[in-house]
Amino acid sequence: MEILNRYFLEISYKGTSYHGWQTQPNAVAVQEVLNKALEIFFRKPIETLGCGRTDTGVHATQFYLHFDLENEFLAADYLNIIKSLNGLLAYDIAIKNIFKVKRDAHARFDAISRSYQYHIHFNKNPFKTDTSWLVRDQLDIMAMNHAAAILMQYDDFGAFCKSNADNFTNICKITKAEWEVTDEGLIFHITANRFLRNMVRAIVGTLVEVGKRKLKTSDLHLIIQSQNRSTAGASVPACGLFLTSVIYPYIK
Repeated sequence: MEILNRYFLEISYKGTSYHGWQTQPNAVAVQEVLNKALEIFFRKPIETLGCGRTDTGVHATQFYLHFDLENEFLAADYLNIIKSLNGLLAYDIAIKNIFKVKRDAHARFDAISRSYQYHIHFNKNPFKTDTSWLVRDQLDIMAMNHAAAILMQYDDFGAFCKSNADNFTNICKITKAEWEVTDEGLIFHITANRFLRNMVRAIVGTLVEVGKRKLKTSDLHLIIQSQNRSTAGASVPACGLFLTSVIYPYIK
């Protein structure tokens, strides 16, 4: 009986051309493309499991996945593996690191924290079309930050979860939620132990409604307490959303 070794891959990708991370029957996903590259390099089918799933058009500057292989590599082999896999992949997916982990390490369930950014710009810019959302309204940033702070007072975010999602619980612990003003627009930073499907885009949509003064800051309390998706704002476009950090207790 073969003893399998478990490896983590750290990757980044621009999600514009993909229907999210997870392989789908009738659309091209990042996982499918990556699995094919791994199969070519290792000359055998490779099944991967990611740290989560991203929606169509969402990007990741840091994303982890694991796979099992009977081969055991030396540290000196890793640079060649990274270089070879990057040579097999298109420009919009990059291998950043590979390393061996314990046999029971799990890319999804072992993650203790995840961080996202959402990017907004206010002036037409062809170079931001796929990576930021163009907003033409003036926004009250102070009100948006006051509303964002309210999120950290709660742990049930059913009001921001996609309808009919298969979550076993809507409980999440948000540890950071704030807007940053940049030279080119705004970046929303949010960190939590876990996220519900479509949660970040729904939160951003609601906070932008506050910024447009269509909702009051205090309305966040009522929306969250309702646990009803229809009370929150519309989900913003996927193009501005980035998964930026995934933290594990055994990765420094």
